[in-house]
Amino acid sequence: MFFYLSKIAGFFAIPSNAMVMLCVLGLLLLTSRYREAGARMIAAGVALLLIFGLSPASNLLLLPLSERFPAWSAAGRPPDGIIVLGGAIDPESSQARGSPELDSSGERMIAMLQLARRYPNARIVFSGGSAALVGEAVSEAPIVGDLLEDFGTARARIVLEGDSRTTAENATFTRQLVSPKPGERWLLVTSAFHMPRSVGAFRKAGFEVEAYPVDWRSRGWSDALSPFGAVSLGLARTDTAIHEWIGLIAYWATGRSSELFPGPRKAS
Repeated sequence: MFFYLSKIAGFFAIPSNAMVMLCVLGLLLLTSRYREAGARMIAAGVALLLIFGLSPASNLLLLPLSERFPAWSAAGRPPDGIIVLGGAIDPESSQARGSPELDSSGERMIAMLQLARRYPNARIVFSGGSAALVGEAVSEAPIVGDLLEDFGTARARIVLEGDSRTTAENATFTRQLVSPKPGERWLLVTSAFHMPRSVGAFRKAGFEVEAYPVDWRSRGWSDALSPFGAVSLGLARTDTAIHEWIGLIAYWATGRSSELFPGPRKAS
């Protein structure tokens, strides 16, 4: 139920969708006795599209998320396992084309292949099913399993979890599947902006992981005041940031995260 509610509510919570719907509603009101209100709604919608499409506002929304966890340090002993979260493969297109089709988070797959080669004794766990609300459900996991084997990763090292549809399920199902032992070192690979919610979900599931953020989307805080050259770019980043902030609040409120805004553990 949580999955379906999150998908339906998520559509209306996407800022760019809301801004466009505001303009459409304003246009409809122009033909009624609420013409003045309609004009104001159109003006507000256009202003929001320009602000979040061209100004640095979306960077200011995303940077606190993506900069929450620093880049992983290779100091210490090699990891026992590497967990890579889904969301980097377009499963429907991959199935139709007969080859892996990556989406905007494809850096997760690059990091996975690099880490699999760098740490030949580590287990490689991919967690990702289908997030489709309608139509055929095509899991990412088998596609990623084939990709790993194509790049020389032994099948015995690969663990595929293909039933999860949410980040909370990623954490719960992966813990059940690999049964981590005390003292083991596990890396969690996902997009930097998605790392706070992911780490919170894994901690809630009782699975301690080390953050390995990728797919940063920016150069860092130096981009805080950088505008965009295309409205579509700024809106896409705004949608991503708001989606994650809403996800953090929803996970904390429903008990799916260890805390509201998870961050690195303080050294003991």
